[in-house]
Formats: sequence, C-alpha cells, structure tokens
Amino acid sequence: MNAKVVFETERLVVRDWAEADGDRVFDIYRRWEVSRWLGATPRAMTDRDAATRTIERWNARNTDPLHGVWAVEEKATGTVAGTVLLVPLPEPSDGVPSRGEVEVGWHFHPDAWGRGLATESARGAIAHGFKAGLGEIYAVVRPGNQASLAVCRRLGMRPLGLTKRWYDAELESFVI
Repeated sequence: MNAKVVFETERLVVRDWAEADGDRVFDIYRRWEVSRWLGATPRAMTDRDAATRTIERWNARNTDPLHGVWAVEEKATGTVAGTVLLVPLPEPSDGVPSRGEVEVGWHFHPDAWGRGLATESARGAIAHGFKAGLGEIYAVVRPGNQASLAVCRRLGMRPLGLTKRWYDAELESFVI
C-alpha cells in the first residue's frame, strides 16, 4: 500500500501509516521515555500486535482531509521519526461545552530527538490546519515535559496556563 501523503516540509513527508510501519510504531511507543507523557494514564506499548491495531485505529481517523494522526518520515532516510497529529480535542471534562477545539501534537522516537523534527512537523500540521480554515489550534502538554514545552515556544504558541479541560489530567495548554 502506498500511504497517502498529507503534506511535506523541507526534511519530512507527513503521511498516513503503512502496515510496514508496525515495527517502528512498536519501537517508539514501547519506550517509557516516550509513552510516559501520553494519555490520561500513561503506559508503554507491550506487544507488537498492539502496533498493528494502533496503525489501523489511526488510519481510520485519517479519513477527512483536515484531521489525522500521521507518520512523520524523514526524506533523507525513509525512516519514520515519529507521529504528528491534528485532531479534535475530546469533549471537555470541565463542564464547559466544546467549541470545536483542535489539537496539534507530536511523539518522536528518541533517535529523532534534538534535531527540530517535532517543531518542523508540528509547524507543517498547523499550516495544514490554517489552510483548511481553522482559526486557532491548541497544544496540551504534561507539566514537566520540557522538550514539548520548548516545541510549543518555538512554534510561537501562546501559553494559557494549566487546565483540566481535556483528558482528565492537569496539562499545560497553548494556542496559536
């Protein structure tokens, strides 16, 4: 299967996932240093079959042209460096009705850290969202995740402070 390309940046191809990406997905999400920052109850992926199910779930979400959870592939090597996402935030847990907020996010393999790939892919996802008509895009980051907090700053996102609005967890929130 040729995975649909969503957008490209100078160094990256952002695309749907392919079945062949399963080993890399497992290698990324089995690592506690990655997964500790993700989800309401962080947990590392424990088996390779979970990677296949995750790819199927992500590709099922990638059906509209705006939203998705996409593979970030380095043009120079063809290696999947990580994931970038542009998805509706979940229904708020604070009782205030959703205003259709959309989140940008990123998860990268440690071998891709420190090279600006998260910032580059997130900048591309934000541009993709704005081109499609979004007026603002949020990011939510677990306090203490200094690398992702730095990405938000590099993206020029405005800090909104701590919130429990989404994901049943206290998170640092940003908007651009």
